[in-house]
Amino acid sequence: MWGQRAVLSGARLELRPLTPAHAPLLLAAAADGELWRSKVTRIPDGETVAVYIGDAVAGADAGHTLAFATTLRADGMVVGSTRFWLMDRRNRSVEIGHTWISAGWQRSYVNTEAKYLMLRFAFDVLGCIRVQFQTDVLNDRSRAAILRLGAQCEGVARQERIMPDGCKRDSIRFSIIDGEWPQVRENLERRLDGHVSFSVGESSG
Repeated sequence: MWGQRAVLSGARLELRPLTPAHAPLLLAAAADGELWRSKVTRIPDGETVAVYIGDAVAGADAGHTLAFATTLRADGMVVGSTRFWLMDRRNRSVEIGHTWISAGWQRSYVNTEAKYLMLRFAFDVLGCIRVQFQTDVLNDRSRAAILRLGAQCEGVARQERIMPDGCKRDSIRFSIIDGEWPQVRENLERRLDGHVSFSVGESSG
């Protein structure tokens, strides 16, 4: 499953592998809140969406990235994007990141269910022993959301990356390890309040 472009399906969401066909849907999602103005997360606009998706597809071809369009099952609406990257099969670890959600769907079930599906896939299908998260030290909302998942803070990686505007970003690193996963899973399922489902399919695209 490590090299497969999997479709992750839950009760209300479907995470579908990102393809060039998603470009207009991503732009519509990002327009809800003009999210491309963010200084702490890379979010595509009309000039960058082709490169954004191209990088994701190239990473999937190389086996170290799996990027998704976050899609509502009810009507197929795309409300954001997220991805696995730094996928390390030998050490059975992945990082979840590059996550953004349309303004109208923030503070809803979307982030919780998407993370639930990704963590289920990482721990229960790929057999990971570690899932890592990183966020900008300036992104208080993202940091709080990661902590609510049950991840443990590991510290700050200074000047961990250069942002599109040239800023040197300090990142806070978090992780969940396999021994912690059962409790994290139980807490997430409680937060989903009965809307719990998980299945893995193969992408046709």
